[in-house]
Amino acid sequence: MINIRLICVGNLKEKYWTDACGEYIKRLQKFCKLSIIELAEQNKYQDTSKILQSEGNEILSNFAGKNILLDVKGKEVSSEELAKMIEVLAQTTSMVTFIIGGSYGVSEEVKKRVDEKISLGKITLPHNLARVVLLEQIYRAFMINSGSKYHK
Repeated sequence: MINIRLICVGNLKEKYWTDACGEYIKRLQKFCKLSIIELAEQNKYQDTSKILQSEGNEILSNFAGKNILLDVKGKEVSSEELAKMIEVLAQTTSMVTFIIGGSYGVSEEVKKRVDEKISLGKITLPHNLARVVLLEQIYRAFMINSGSKYHK
């Protein structure tokens, strides 16, 4: 069983975000071992470069396995392409880490050191919503790979 980790800058404050994530976390339990690492937003700094550097250092210290950054400039992937990616990764590695940056994105160092950058589309999503969408897409990927009718 593959280990999937999400590194997320920022936490979920509103119940509707935690409920939505909780539903997909529950559904994913039969397909993978999932863990979510929430990193504090470094809004104690005024300078954006200091925020990115501090958050970036935290992200880098949590790298494990194959590290995939969600980036609006990354390769756009369809649900089917993500399913194939996860299927291949499950055969070649025991750990996949997805990274969702904070409100300023991620540092250049993080961008340089990730194994891959993917995009969920050309739109910018708030990180809370990006987390829900990513969890749903990971669940959808497992459903596609299992031949379920969830993905129509």
